[in-house]
Amino acid sequence: MTPNEIPFLSASELATVIRAREISAAEAADAYLDRIDAVGDKLNAYITVCADEARADAKRLDDEAASGNFRGPLHGVPVGVKDQIYTAGVRTTDASKIRADFVPDYDATVVSKLKDAGAVIIGKTNMSEFALGDPISSFSGPARNPWDTARNPGTSSTGSGSATAGFLCATSLGEDTGGSIRGPAANCGLVGIRPTWGRVSRAGVDGASWSTDTIGPISRTVEDCALTLSVIAGHDPKDRYSRTEPVPDYLDGLDGGVAGMRIGVVQELMGGHGLRLDDRSRDAVAAAAEVLRELGAEVVPVSLPMAQYTGPIVRTITSTERVSLNPEWLRERFEDYHPNTRVAFATGNLIPGQVYYKAVKLRALVRRQVIEAFREVDLLIQPTSTGPAGLLSDEPPVVSSKEMAAAALREGSFRGLYSLSGCPALSIPCGFTGDGEGALPLAMQIAGPHLGEAAIFRAAYAYEQATPWHKRLPPAL
Repeated sequence: MTPNEIPFLSASELATVIRAREISAAEAADAYLDRIDAVGDKLNAYITVCADEARADAKRLDDEAASGNFRGPLHGVPVGVKDQIYTAGVRTTDASKIRADFVPDYDATVVSKLKDAGAVIIGKTNMSEFALGDPISSFSGPARNPWDTARNPGTSSTGSGSATAGFLCATSLGEDTGGSIRGPAANCGLVGIRPTWGRVSRAGVDGASWSTDTIGPISRTVEDCALTLSVIAGHDPKDRYSRTEPVPDYLDGLDGGVAGMRIGVVQELMGGHGLRLDDRSRDAVAAAAEVLRELGAEVVPVSLPMAQYTGPIVRTITSTERVSLNPEWLRERFEDYHPNTRVAFATGNLIPGQVYYKAVKLRALVRRQVIEAFREVDLLIQPTSTGPAGLLSDEPPVVSSKEMAAAALREGSFRGLYSLSGCPALSIPCGFTGDGEGALPLAMQIAGPHLGEAAIFRAAYAYEQATPWHKRLPPAL
């Protein structure tokens, strides 16, 4: 195997060949760092590349392996980590001028778990400033989509999507508030899961919205996504909201298939209702539903009347909670925010308390509808996004009418539904806009009840193995 081939292995494949001593952790780290040197500038996926640290960690892991000590399932695997997640001795900037020189003295719990499993932190990935969700607001400049560098890789975990799809890390961590794992996964043709709220510790993570923030993996395959979540999930006494239930082995039974599963298609998110759903996305998800039916699942329509309104609800809640985190920065360093962030934070600061309170009450209604739906079906499916990745623009979007503003808010409903309910939801490629050069990924979302990640992975893996979408690669960089 040549060094140039190493980055194109899946995380699971790479872990296997390292354990078999076919290549070393040091060779894997060097191969990824060489690729970052070669194409990294085109994607701007990293804020900080941890070259020296990665090489030192890889050598230490090789020394341990020589003594027969393999730390865990990610031994020697290079992982990218979103730059709001603390890394001891390595700056954690939140993609903001305000945090440009902040260096934590401890690792976030998820980073500690990655290291305990043998992962090599290859770099801190780019993101929207303070995880706001604007694709161009990073003080390092926007990350780029490997399928078309003029397009949005998905917010706010922009760099995690870009780096993983561009083969600049084997798997990565993102953070999902209103959809910031699933959006990058959808735009970049990847698999990303927002786990059950509380399933993964948030200790050592700069928050965006305390009631919806969730850490999870963005990977190239379902197996890699399940493997990464298996490593980082679990109770953490440092996070009072982390769940105490034991974490199953998500790889166990991954190939169990969908025969006998009852899967619902959310009708309100398959077109109409002012959601501006691209016909190609709707048709791709409809075709994916047929594949699941052919694989043995019972696929039925499901109505969630509140689904179409979840975008405005989640935006109200997250906008209000974001500006409550560091009010002194708004007062003292307002000009240091990106202009788009300033507008968003100033707007969030003006939301009346009674509006936030109404949104919280509506969230309870959404949650009830979703939980009731899972009494009738095992899983729910729908599009992840309104359509393929859009073009990046240096200018903020022009909102010329109330109707246009309302439509833009409603677009958040595709992912906001599960941010509000706290249920796990995974995005997986389900097609492309075409067959030739310039084709962009389309994505389906598979959601399950609280702590239902194992069933989601099973369905996603069955679908992935029955379709060719995960085998397509972005244009050569």
